[in-house]
Amino acid sequence: MRVVVVGATGNVGTSTAQALAADVRITSILGIARRRPRLRIDKTEWARADVADADLAGLFRGADAVVHLAWLFQPTHTPAITWRANVVGSARVFQAVADAGVPALVYASSVGAYSPGPGDDRPVDESWPTHSWPTAAYGREKAYVERLLDAFQAEHPDRRVVRLRPGFIFKRESASGQRRLFAGPLLPNPLVRPGLIPVVPDVPGLRFQALHTDDAAEAYRLAVTEDVRGPFNLAADPVIGPDELAQLLHARKIRLPARGAKAALSIAWELGLVPASPQLLDLALHLPVMDTARARAELGWTPATARWTRCASSSTGCAAARAWTLPRCRPRPAGRCACANW
Repeated sequence: MRVVVVGATGNVGTSTAQALAADVRITSILGIARRRPRLRIDKTEWARADVADADLAGLFRGADAVVHLAWLFQPTHTPAITWRANVVGSARVFQAVADAGVPALVYASSVGAYSPGPGDDRPVDESWPTHSWPTAAYGREKAYVERLLDAFQAEHPDRRVVRLRPGFIFKRESASGQRRLFAGPLLPNPLVRPGLIPVVPDVPGLRFQALHTDDAAEAYRLAVTEDVRGPFNLAADPVIGPDELAQLLHARKIRLPARGAKAALSIAWELGLVPASPQLLDLALHLPVMDTARARAELGWTPATARWTRCASSSTGCAAARAWTLPRCRPRPAGRCACANW
């Protein structure tokens, strides 16, 4: 099999390429990114391309599957830029898959695409609506791309389409990038260690699900190689709330009303002190808890829970306080941050 990975240099992209390379059924991989990396991965060649304007069909021809991971998270102050990269870019990827005759498409959706969960906080399966929380650009774009995929499937019923909807994804190597993505320069990397963060905010309704990047990569490998279709929720146990986060970080909880947390974040965001917008907090507070039974039963996917909890306690600190899939992020000129999804 030949597989094209779009967004192959991000947090999840590199691990996905490595997981695919380790599979004997995969004969070659084309990793696509806006910048050619120095990284070497078996069976992998690299192409430099931007999903917003490149000739993608030419790159996709001859592939047995395309994995679409590319996602631009910043700048949150200029949503037109992220819309062009994420929504217009995804539309161009899907059209190129059709034009190139690629039989399988695997797309990186997110828990952030889901509409608010039920009031009793019971886990939701993949049939839950994907309209997100409309004020947050991240969720709004993820939900819109879900509609694009609905149209793609209706127009191309012969193509195998898989949507993976993971929770927060991280690994030790991407911890500093994720810290910059939300806390910016206000939280130096050396402080993000257990015992050095004295408190964690206890915001009512703020809890999240997470998994290690290697587990996410394994899910993408399975989605490529197995004859499965449709959406799959991805997350490891347990659901992380203030109690669990405080235990991981050896910190104590401080009760903080959601309104106060949003007000403080709004001020910091407007002043340019943090990259995370207050609308992202709104989104986090309305995310459902996902039921992952389908991924375990039909995809054959099982996360290594101990791996991600060890990584969380040693590496991510405050960065783990967001509930959706996050990219590895590198600073760019003029305050821009280029991120490839997860």
